[in-house]
Amino acid sequence: MRFETTVHRPVEAEGVGLHHGVAVKIRILPAPPMTGIVFIRTDLDRFAIPASWRYVARVSYATSLMRQGVLISTTEHLLSVFYSMGIDNAYVEIDNLEVPILDGSGAPFVKLIEQVGVRTYRRRRRYLRIRRPVEVEARGKRIAILPAETFRLSCDVFFDHPLVGRQRLDLEVTPENYAREIAPARTFGFAWELDAMRDMGLIRGASLENAVCFDRTGVLNDSGLRFADECCRHKALDLIGDLALIGKPLLGHVIAERAGHAMHFALVSKIMSDPSLYELVTLEQLTLQPEAARLAHALA
Repeated sequence: MRFETTVHRPVEAEGVGLHHGVAVKIRILPAPPMTGIVFIRTDLDRFAIPASWRYVARVSYATSLMRQGVLISTTEHLLSVFYSMGIDNAYVEIDNLEVPILDGSGAPFVKLIEQVGVRTYRRRRRYLRIRRPVEVEARGKRIAILPAETFRLSCDVFFDHPLVGRQRLDLEVTPENYAREIAPARTFGFAWELDAMRDMGLIRGASLENAVCFDRTGVLNDSGLRFADECCRHKALDLIGDLALIGKPLLGHVIAERAGHAMHFALVSKIMSDPSLYELVTLEQLTLQPEAARLAHALA
């Protein structure tokens, strides 16, 4: 995409929050160029919280944003869809503290965007292009990003369950690939972990209508899995949502091995703390760079 975008007209959704269990409504509205994604708490005098790595507050079982003590929880699914479907700018009005989980995947948000369409501005889109490798590693988990001319994911997960085990996904992220291969994948959990999570104040809004639940040998959802590797695909969905907090579309190859929200954010923080790791470019500049290099070589 060469130019910045927003949604063509407002669109609404409502549901419950996965972790807090609260009823919540959101309204997605067009926003001008250079706005980015901004959450607006309509229940708190329209208090605004930009979807930025600078405001990340919690990264355990979900990614939450906080500004001046005001919270927006479980942002990753919606931000993943905005990022992958090419929405650069939007206001998200929200009347409670958590983005609705809907069916547990990104597919309902994709349908909302497809329903209202995308408006293109004349301002050129600027990409964050990785210039040299960046890596974070801890306790057998790893996430890295390598220089590349597109945005590509290689995601590897392992869960000790007969229907999961080791799963791997390698995909160039485009709106079409995302909508088909990643967006429908739902959040998931394991039955033997649920009580402990509830004791932590989590998953109060979870049900088999908005999450996949595995017991020791199978899956409790009557409809089964949407993909044989649905867990890996959902981890990729979450990863994209966390990377979206950079605020610019990425050009790089992300390799995630058993990583989670905390490690995703550690990578984002490492990138943004060192401007020598990246450059901001338009697609026109990317097109001109190989030609400039060719001419320089010819004149040498």
